[in-house]
Amino acid sequence: MYEYAIAWEWLSFAVRWLHVITAIAWIGSSFYFIALDLGLVKRPGLPVGAYGEEWQVHGGGFYHIQKYLVAPASMPEHLTWFKWESYATWLSGFALLAVVYYGGADLFLIDRTVLDIEPWQAICLSIASLAVGWILYDLLCKSPLGRNTWGLMALLYIVLIAMAWGYTQVFTGRAAFLHLGAFTATIMSANVFFIIIPNQKIVVADLIAGRTPDPKYGVIAKQRSLHNNYLTLPVIFFMLSNHYPLAFATEFNWIIAALVFLMGVTIRHWFNTTHARKGKPTWTWLVTVLIFIVIMWLSTVPKMLTGEEEQVSLSSREQTFVQNGHFEAVRDVVQGRCSMCHAAEPVWEGIARAPKNVKLETDGEIAAHAREIYLQAGRSHAMPPGNITDLSPEERQLLVAWYETTVEGK
Repeated sequence: MYEYAIAWEWLSFAVRWLHVITAIAWIGSSFYFIALDLGLVKRPGLPVGAYGEEWQVHGGGFYHIQKYLVAPASMPEHLTWFKWESYATWLSGFALLAVVYYGGADLFLIDRTVLDIEPWQAICLSIASLAVGWILYDLLCKSPLGRNTWGLMALLYIVLIAMAWGYTQVFTGRAAFLHLGAFTATIMSANVFFIIIPNQKIVVADLIAGRTPDPKYGVIAKQRSLHNNYLTLPVIFFMLSNHYPLAFATEFNWIIAALVFLMGVTIRHWFNTTHARKGKPTWTWLVTVLIFIVIMWLSTVPKMLTGEEEQVSLSSREQTFVQNGHFEAVRDVVQGRCSMCHAAEPVWEGIARAPKNVKLETDGEIAAHAREIYLQAGRSHAMPPGNITDLSPEERQLLVAWYETTVEGK
């Protein structure tokens, strides 16, 4: 049975690697085409229907690129579609969500002090939120408000803030931030799958049939592409946030999430303006730094709510780890080698919050993180970092024996 934990860890690594690779491909191509589109120059002598052109140099050669705002007069012989980067990113991201958060729902998805629900209920809420998010977004874009791009983006920002708050009322802080990224990424990928590519296919079909394509399809796709452009950087932040509990595991995490979306706008505004050759609005960097300082302050501001933390009873699985004959010795090892950092108030110099918000102070906390202790400090030497607390080989063997005999029922 313990081999399952090792195999699952490697599966998580493989899917995460795939997700990063596909995300690089999608974000890279997206940023490139946005920069290209903004840098197009209208010059005399362009072919009929051409909107602009740009000369670029890369890899020892020159590239001459022209853009047709609606479509060229005839169908090109070779046409490259940019869509699989988006699809592969979302599919691999959902697979990673399933492997880490659905497969480890009791630990990573559910916080019973926030909402005491069963894993299957949490998983259903997760999937439903992603689907409902796209449907709501798409309806707003197709509504009369959708004709006002900036008004629509302001309303969407309110929706994102509401989702940030909502996720923190259902899941762990770590899962809430991850889901906010998944929620946003689902909208972005669905834009490509349901709107941008189908609209381009309509234009291609018209060209093949000898009809003049309707410009509205390009306008609609352009609006969705603009949304994707401004949403990309916040998604990256949320995907990285699971390593930083100061972001996701604090009282005002949903406000931090709201501010992250604003930073995405200020940073992209600088790049978009610069690529369009409309100046360099350096004030956006000052605003970004100020927002980030506010985020840092929010992550450490004293809690406004007081009172004792709600006690949560151990699950049957956690009880089996506590009842194991090795547990008392394991508890001594963990509290002596790990809890100086993995605590509600870490005493190790330079540690402000428990790494990844993993606390190992109580029997329940140690039992809840048995698998992570086994993989990080038993099977591997990842913890403690640099073995700074001198965890001995015998102690590591104890952690291995504790986990393996428990899962095997011995």
